[in-house]
Amino acid sequence: MPRMLDVSDEVRAEIGDEEADRLLAGENAPGSYDCTSCRTPGDSGHERTSTVLFIGDETAVLAFAHSTCLPSQVVQVTEEQLQGAVRSISGDAAPVPRQAAPEQAVLGVTSGLVLIAGELHPALVVEPTAPIVRPGSSGAGDDFLPLLIEQGFMPLTELAEAPPVQHGWSVLLAMGQLHAVLQPSAGGGQPMAWWQAHQPLQVTEGWRAAANKHQQVLMFAAPVGSIGRQPREDLLRDALDKAAAAGKLVGAALPLAGT
Repeated sequence: MPRMLDVSDEVRAEIGDEEADRLLAGENAPGSYDCTSCRTPGDSGHERTSTVLFIGDETAVLAFAHSTCLPSQVVQVTEEQLQGAVRSISGDAAPVPRQAAPEQAVLGVTSGLVLIAGELHPALVVEPTAPIVRPGSSGAGDDFLPLLIEQGFMPLTELAEAPPVQHGWSVLLAMGQLHAVLQPSAGGGQPMAWWQAHQPLQVTEGWRAAANKHQQVLMFAAPVGSIGRQPREDLLRDALDKAAAAGKLVGAALPLAGT
């Protein structure tokens, strides 16, 4: 029975035309599946379904997701992380995404709901553990905010309204967890991970519901020492307001990828 599958060009290039055609014909595709993003049941015979190919160092695993949750895509992971994904698909463990390449500082990422103009918005707050120096620079300054402003993020002096959308960037949620913040690649190809979780970051049901409602996530960034690890969302908001008033906050609305 033919399946309502979406097989992207990049997935087809990896698995080959013959295998892709067999999937579309329903020969190798499951009828029912657990969505690799939201973890709820799906049926490729009755609803649009994306093929998501996880590629490790030596092996690959093909998973399925509701098309409303994730587009068909290739996700590069290490072999160890791929085995974690296999265990997750089997219900034994959560997958571990590929760790980002070491940088001069680690980016700390906190999720929380931020009230703006009477409405709750899902937010990510990014603060490095040490000053970020411009690549190739030998200086001792902190170029974290200038680098982001050059990428299109807006300086914020207050949180009276949501910052504008930063097109080309996105927040990747898969299996109901936060995996990465993606940025455009220099050559115009597939988006690259600007930040990628060493282990999937848990988010609350309320945060995920707000992300699904708005189909975007607000990302705020501040230099080291500006925000800190706040235990409550009201304290996080206070820290954001203080950073904005001090001219130490940039932000953007990033489209949501996944659910």
